[in-house]
Parts: sequence; C-alpha cells; structure tokens
Amino acid sequence: MNRLHARLATRAQPATGFISNPEPKMIGHYARGRQLLAGNFLFAGNLIEAPGVSIWDAAQRASTSTNDVHGFAWLDDMAAVGDSRARVASQAWLADWIARYGHGGGAGWTPDITGRRLIRWIAHGFFLLRGAEKNASEAYFKSAAQQAIFLSRRWKSARPGLARFEALAGMIYAGLSLQGMEGRVAPAIEALSRDCKTQIGPDGEIPSRNPEELLEVLTLLSWVETALRGADRDVPETLMSAMTRMAPTLRALRHSDGGLARFHGGGRGLDGWLDQALASVGTFEQPDRSLHMGYGRLSAGRTSVVVDVARPPTGKAAIEAHASSLAMEITSGRRPLIVNCGSGSNFGPEWRRAGRATPSHSTLCIEGLSSSRISITKSGDEILQDGPVEVQSDISTLKDGYRIATAHDGYRRTNGLTHVRTLDLSSDGRGIAGEDLLTTLNPADEPIFDRALDREKLQGIAWSVRFHLHPEVEAVIDLGGAAISLTQKSGEIWVLRQDGAGEMRLEPSVYLENGRLRPRATQQVVLSGRTLAYSTRIRWSLSKAHDVPTGLRDVSETLTDLEN
Repeated sequence: MNRLHARLATRAQPATGFISNPEPKMIGHYARGRQLLAGNFLFAGNLIEAPGVSIWDAAQRASTSTNDVHGFAWLDDMAAVGDSRARVASQAWLADWIARYGHGGGAGWTPDITGRRLIRWIAHGFFLLRGAEKNASEAYFKSAAQQAIFLSRRWKSARPGLARFEALAGMIYAGLSLQGMEGRVAPAIEALSRDCKTQIGPDGEIPSRNPEELLEVLTLLSWVETALRGADRDVPETLMSAMTRMAPTLRALRHSDGGLARFHGGGRGLDGWLDQALASVGTFEQPDRSLHMGYGRLSAGRTSVVVDVARPPTGKAAIEAHASSLAMEITSGRRPLIVNCGSGSNFGPEWRRAGRATPSHSTLCIEGLSSSRISITKSGDEILQDGPVEVQSDISTLKDGYRIATAHDGYRRTNGLTHVRTLDLSSDGRGIAGEDLLTTLNPADEPIFDRALDREKLQGIAWSVRFHLHPEVEAVIDLGGAAISLTQKSGEIWVLRQDGAGEMRLEPSVYLENGRLRPRATQQVVLSGRTLAYSTRIRWSLSKAHDVPTGLRDVSETLTDLEN
C-alpha cells in the first residue's frame, strides 16, 4: 500500500516554491560529513569505501538493511561541513535519489522515513537549492510535494510512537513550507495533538521506555513548535503540555556526564543533543526521587545511578525491548563506569538479539535464561515477552545516603525464584553498596525450585551478576583476587569487592555504540555461583580508592593533546 500511494502521489500537482523555510535545528557532525565526502560510507555497521560514487550506489553494496539512509539524516553532517564541495555532492545525491526512487520505489517509502526525509529536505532547503539549475529546483519541489501527499494518505499506517510522530512532523513541515500544501497542516496538527495525549503519559513516559526515543520525540515536537511559531500559527496546548511533561523525565534519565542511560534500544545521544532539546522546552523543573518512565535514579556528589525498575514494554513497543529488569548503569563525573552493552541493531540481527538478552546488562542472570524471553510473531517480529509480571521498587533516603530497593519475578515461573536488588549510594557519591538476592517468596515457589534443582542433578542453579565496563575503564584483579580495581582515564579509581559469590573474574565484553564500524571491545566483572537453597545472597561494593579532581585533570589532558 505504501508503494501504491507513493506512485499515486506522483500524479499530483507539484509545489512551486517555499512559503517559509524553518531554521535548521539538527545537529550535524563535521567529521562524519568529511568522511562522506571522502567516500567512506557507514551503513548499519558496514563500511563501504567508494570514493567518487553516489551514496545510493554505495548503499546497494551493504549486506544489511540501509533503510535509514533514505531518511537523509546524513544531510545534517553534510550541512555541518557546509562548503561548496559538500553542497554540490548533496545536490547530486538528492537528484540521484529523485531519479531512482522518486516514483515510489526503494526502501524509503514508509511514513516514518518519508517524514524524516521531508523534514531534512525542507530544513536544509536553502543549502540544497543554492546555485541549483532550474530543472533541479523544479524536481526538488515536485518530489517534496509528492512526499507530502503520500504522508497525508499513509501516516495512519505508521506504528504509534516515534514513527507516527516523524510522519506527522514531516507533514506539518511540508504544509507550512511548500506552496499548495497548506491544507495538510490542520489535519496533521489535530492528529499530532491526539498522539501527544495518548502516546505520552502523564509523567512524560512513552510505551517503549527507550530514553533516546523519548529524546527524539521531544526533539520533533520542539521542531514543530518552532515551525508553527515561525509561520505565526497557534501551538496546541497539548503539544506544549507534552513537552513540559517529558523534560523532567529526560533529566532523570541523564547521567552525570550529560549522556542518557542506555536501555531498551536507546543510546546515550549525540553530544549536545539532550541539552538543546531541554533548552527548547524553556522549563527548568528538576526530577524528584520518584520513578520516571519506570527507572529509578540515585545521584550524589559526582555519581549517578540509573536502574530499570519496571516491567519491560509490551505489545508493539516490545519489538525493540530488552530483558534488562533491575539492570543498572553508573557514571562518575564525566566518565561512565558501569554500563549495559547497548543496542546491536546497527550491527546485524545476531548482535541485535545478543544486545537484548539479560547477560548483556549489568544485573543478575540465571545462566542460560533471560529474565524475559524473545518470541517470533506470525509477522516475523522478534517480540520480548514471557517476562516479569510484578516489578516492585522503593526509593528512600537514608541517614548517610540514598537507597533503591527493587524486585522482579521473571525467574519465578521457571525456577521459583525472585530477584531482589538493593543499592545504597553514599551521600558524598563515593561509595555504592549492593545486594542481590535470589529467593523463593512463598511455599508455592519451593516445588518449582526443587524441580529446577532436579534438572541440574542437584548441582545447583547457576547464576551470575555482571558489571559491564565502559571501554575506557581499565580493570585489574587486585589483592589476590579479593578485589578488582577499575581505573578511569582521568586517574580516578574505583574498587569492587564482593561477598557471597563462588568466583569473581574478568571476562571480555562489548560496547555497542551507534556510528561505530564494529562493536567496541571492553571487559566485564562477573560474580558467579550456584544456588542450592531457597535463598542466596550476594553482597558487593564499589568505592573510590582516592579522591581525584577529575574535571581539572580531564581539562589538563585535553589542553596537552591540543598543544601536541
């Protein structure tokens, strides 16, 4: 149906020019733009080296899906370079896309990708049209109008959430900017207002519980608000209210280094992106110590801790969800310390599945079993389900710090066990005391545990508590195996100790990061053992070895690098 409506849209009357042109708000990367100009194309973890070749020829050489390139987000990077060479290359690739795919072909004719593409075309319109020939300008406006018509017919087929917001934002941008498209603004605003009510919860949450996706939605709404004000249009109260609700939630999900916590398929966000989005809201409401979008946050001194303490997403939102119940991330100052592996979506289907599993998160896992399981639906989607039914949590203030206590029953049906995790952060941020407990909650759980124990031939149910480290953390086993020292590049040292595990060791791990050619190698600390009883307790602690003025040292190293 998308292809059919894309082809029908080509018969429509084209636009002839701009009514107005919103100021670009996108953050591009100069270095990535230079790489594109050099012929180095990165598609879903595949590097294609093709100097002098069109981006569309290069995309066809990639073995994995390259749908995202049709969204033209690379235009942000080319505009960041901004010189004549970048402009001429962008114009050529735009004309090539119109010639190849403008009649409804290719992977880019879905409502969300079309909306993303149209926003970039319009926001970078002057960059794309400066010095262009008349026939190139006419082709640009004709194609942009056709895409706007396609969106007006197909936005309802977009999946609720980010995809729907992208489609509607693209339609609003087109209606405000292109001659002859004005009639599409009001229906799009009405639909966007409805989605702001239904898809953004009373506390600013979204069904996917993906922090980076929440930032993307806030960014789109801020762009729409700016475009409406620039066109002297009223901004719906529902839109402003949604933005106001989202801002404190994003602040709660921001680590002390300014990056987002990486859960349920989201990354930390580009540098400066979160700050720009929050500044656009214009409110400075700070998060309280309650839950935000199902995450608990502790912060003190220069340390921040974010923990997933709610049920995983359900329904369509579970297609990208991770089995991350009770997983945590810890950041000290400007540097992440304990992380989750992240989303492997850009590195192919195998990495995507691996990144969603519980062992890829900093939490306790029963060996061979994630806290939620992945099933394949009839439509071929890999959906997360069969997970915790109850996830409980409580955040409290202690005499000398803060505590989050939480539990989930994701292993109760299979093993009769509930995972209980307690984290205490000292008031100066220099120490974290943790406790992980595997226990049967009531007599009905005990026969399930006994049967699970029989399956293991009474050798005990194997478990592990994992602490995935950021790639810039250097880990060394200390004190004859009694502790592990974690050294940041700033010189700051944290020491991990434990009580209750049969073994503490270092193992290889990976850090999955968007924009990288391949996963980054790193390490993980693994506490492991076997449970033979109805209750097993593992205690551990993270504490700073000595206080280092990290901020000053980081600045000093940066200045030295610049001088060299």
